[in-house]
Amino acid sequence: MYKQLTSEQRYTISVLLQNRMKQKDIAKAINVSPSTVSREIRRNSGIRGRYNWETAQANAIRTRRKKPGNHSVDDSIKEEAKHILVTEQWSPEQISGALAKEGKHICHETIYRMIRKDKAEGGILYKHCRHRLKHRSRPVGGRRTSIPNRTSISERPSEADGKRFGDFEMDTIVGKGNHGAIVTLIERSTNMLFMRKLANGKNAKELARTVIHLLSPFKKHIKSITTDNGTEFACHERISKSLGVNIYFADPYSSWQKGGIENANGLIRQYVPKSETFEHVSHQQITKYSKKINMRPRKKLEFRTPYECFYEQIK
Repeated sequence: MYKQLTSEQRYTISVLLQNRMKQKDIAKAINVSPSTVSREIRRNSGIRGRYNWETAQANAIRTRRKKPGNHSVDDSIKEEAKHILVTEQWSPEQISGALAKEGKHICHETIYRMIRKDKAEGGILYKHCRHRLKHRSRPVGGRRTSIPNRTSISERPSEADGKRFGDFEMDTIVGKGNHGAIVTLIERSTNMLFMRKLANGKNAKELARTVIHLLSPFKKHIKSITTDNGTEFACHERISKSLGVNIYFADPYSSWQKGGIENANGLIRQYVPKSETFEHVSHQQITKYSKKINMRPRKKLEFRTPYECFYEQIK
């Protein structure tokens, strides 16, 4: 039976297609049938054969609006949804799920329609959305430097599948013109985010010290860390020795192999856009941003927050 895809699933399809992932593997990654992915791509690819997730989402919303039986939503619920979007920057799906737990029902697609209508009328609600309703392509390429003594992700145990507690992913985001860097880590099963500004940019030794400082309080719970091949992770052995954990490296140009931290980095960009440097971003601001993200309800957690699920595990 065909099940309507969510905007997050459509975004994931777009990212994985850019990484040349096979349709059957994409279907497995988003937990739908291969025929659903094939149909989705076929229906929403332009004349050049390129799939655009935002066009697909807009088409789905238009189709849904034409169907009978859609009920109007109370204006007070719409206003509350707008308030949450503006103050907390939650996604429409997170807002819908959280309100439903209070008996206030509004479909996430209805919230998207509200945002698009507001934008068309000159409003700014869209600026509080993660992607600001824009499609962004991510170029790949650049020079790679070998990191000694890496352990490939192919050697990571099958138990580190994102379901058990204690498996982390690690990455960095940089400011405009490569000015400044922030190290980011996420616990995969709860989506709990840890982040800290690096004073000297993507310096490998400083990054190692920072990661050790961030994760040491949870040392006994850490089972693995997965990252990419950036040279800022050249001191991975220092992290591994201090925390007593194996660190695994994803294949080159395979960001989908650490999709949790890639998604988290996208959330962070709501607060620290790519167009800005990190020179004037304080440690206090970084702490504030991570707290706001960790207090967002998540669908995968049945609309509980990463914060409460993480600390429930380490009691």
